[in-house]
Amino acid sequence: MSTITDAITKDHRELEQYYNEVVNSSDPDHQQRYGNQFTWELARHSVAEELIVYPAFEKYIGSEGKAMAEKDRKEHHEVKLMLKDFQNMSSKDANYVPKLKELMTDLSQHIKEEEKDDLPALEKALSQTDAGVSESLAKSFGRTKAFVPSRSHPSAGEHPPFETAMGLLSAPIDHIADIFRKFPDNVSPNPSTK
Repeated sequence: MSTITDAITKDHRELEQYYNEVVNSSDPDHQQRYGNQFTWELARHSVAEELIVYPAFEKYIGSEGKAMAEKDRKEHHEVKLMLKDFQNMSSKDANYVPKLKELMTDLSQHIKEEEKDDLPALEKALSQTDAGVSESLAKSFGRTKAFVPSRSHPSAGEHPPFETAMGLLSAPIDHIADIFRKFPDNVSPNPSTK
């Protein structure tokens, strides 16, 4: 069984892979497909963290966890703003790769802090509770990603329940629009398959 840390770090590595596919290619079609994949994964990952992981910080770590969650929500908001700009760009736009690099600079710092500080603190706190909580959070995290928006919607906020309601309204529209976007050949934008 995978832990919540395993689930999150797996997503982080995938985001890094999609980023590298975009910046290391000179083919606009390849860049667009992997840019769409990057957007799809980051949007879903961010909202799932906000709905599942950050409340767990607050519940299991206490006041320190609440401070961590608030800091991470603020960082997510900044990344969502940049992602919204990026997701609306074409790979033929001269600013496409520079915008993604700018976004990834902030995102990389967030990932580093999350993996170095936040997730170990959560796992330590979870180890003092009932066995299986980390695995249960990982399952919830994965299931949640199937129902949340696949595009950035920074105006929805980063706090449940408002974010949850906005996500439930925008997710179906995003998922239908994904059918008409280009993705890597080996990837399905169907959130229930990932």
